[in-house]
Amino acid sequence: MDAEELLRRYAAGERDFTGVNLAKAKLIGANLVGVKLWGANLSGANLAKAKMWGSNLSGANLAGANLTRANLSGAKLNEANLRQARLVYTKLYAADLRGACYDESTRFSPGFEPSSRNMRKV
Repeated sequence: MDAEELLRRYAAGERDFTGVNLAKAKLIGANLVGVKLWGANLSGANLAKAKMWGSNLSGANLAGANLTRANLSGAKLNEANLRQARLVYTKLYAADLRGACYDESTRFSPGFEPSSRNMRKV
């Protein structure tokens, strides 16, 4: 599946995209509110400014993804792979980040403390 197909199917009302491969997809500013991308491969994807509040990204591979200024408020990101991801100025209010992994190259907003959200450094 590519970004265009995802957006087309989302616009048609589909919300469950469990396990899809969207590696390196360009979804800048996409409206994907409430989308289910459980276990999806979004490595290297560009999701800057995407609207994804209330989404399920549990277990998703977001390694190297650009989530700068994305809205992930209330999203489920537990057990997600956030290694080398950019989450600068990303809205993470009430997001579930338990068990999400990050590394020293993961970039967060100033003042964000991953350990306070039960994330694990690898």
